[in-house]
Amino acid sequence: MRSLASRRITGLVGLVAVGAIALTACGGGSSSTESSAAPASSAAAPASSAAASAPAAECTDPTPVNLQLQWFAQAQFAGYYAAKDKGFYKDQCLDVTILEGGVDIVPQTQLAQGNADFAIAWVPKALASREQGANIVNVAQVYQKSGTLQVAWADSGIKTPADFKGKKVGNWGFGNEFEVFAAITQAGLDPANDVTLVQQQFDMKGLLSKEIDAAEAMTYNEYAQLLEAKNPDTGKLYTPEDFTVISYEDQGVGMLQDAIWASEERLSDPAYQDLTQRFVTASLKGWIYCRDNAAECADIVTANGSKLGKSHQLWMMNEVNKLIWPSPAGVGVMDPDKWAQTVEISMGTKNLEGATVLTAQPADGSYTTQYAEAADQSLEAEGLNVTGDAFAPITVTLNEGGN
Repeated sequence: MRSLASRRITGLVGLVAVGAIALTACGGGSSSTESSAAPASSAAAPASSAAASAPAAECTDPTPVNLQLQWFAQAQFAGYYAAKDKGFYKDQCLDVTILEGGVDIVPQTQLAQGNADFAIAWVPKALASREQGANIVNVAQVYQKSGTLQVAWADSGIKTPADFKGKKVGNWGFGNEFEVFAAITQAGLDPANDVTLVQQQFDMKGLLSKEIDAAEAMTYNEYAQLLEAKNPDTGKLYTPEDFTVISYEDQGVGMLQDAIWASEERLSDPAYQDLTQRFVTASLKGWIYCRDNAAECADIVTANGSKLGKSHQLWMMNEVNKLIWPSPAGVGVMDPDKWAQTVEISMGTKNLEGATVLTAQPADGSYTTQYAEAADQSLEAEGLNVTGDAFAPITVTLNEGGN
């Protein structure tokens, strides 16, 4: 059995929003050291493995829970839908309602205002809200890698961020542009003078029409849209060879994305601590299930109202699994190096107005590993592999339009 990383609580606070911090389907510099000092709040109280695995037979009155997503139902959130569909939440005596997101919904704000019990949000966006007064804590870092790409035509001459010079570079804004600015800055370019930044829609029409030279895309969504589109010159679908793909994760400017956030204020209540433990345990079990049953989980999300086509949904499930697995310290456990990288980029990368995402050295208390670690111990006791060390992605064939 794998030995879990030692329990630790590490914190950081202090993001300033770069543009609006409205939620979208997607997300997004200098140095900061990770702090290991545990705050005095009861968020640091030991989590109970017994509570993490309370049997359904003991449940007489399930606790209602509202989970706020970042976007509409899709495989980006498959683990939560699977936990509900397969009865993992019920096993923890939870009655979970999954609330879809949208362009006008900021999940961490919904959480901070008491409209949700837990929320899924990208780390930079959530920390921006935290600096502005949202008392929220990262209790499980589900995605271990960034899925953000910049995609150009293969014959564009764009192979690295340095090639953005003189080009029209698309980004979505709403907090999803942080990695784009970081890559431009790392390449020694001035985003205000060396590139033309273009507000991009949440699709790839701008690239396909050649209105922009390099488009922002997620591995699990917009990139697939390109490969689902028909090349008018050949009558066949485009292939990866038609494009140049720049991965911000590979460029070293990837920032942490989907995580489970809880209310910091409510974590002073032992009952909410217990609720958080049970919710995290069931949710992580859902992600383990989707790792091992990708096709079924894609179908589960589709059955829950996703408007995406079947092949697109399966592609998304497979690509999301690549962002989660393997999780060497255990699923949901924060990688401190990835956290430090997110902080460094947030503190050192300036936007067009010269502002950075983080304005001050991070304070303690914005993430804890205790709930994920206790959950992993409980799930290992059930015989589940919580690291995904043998994970292998499946092969997905995309159809036109993602159907």
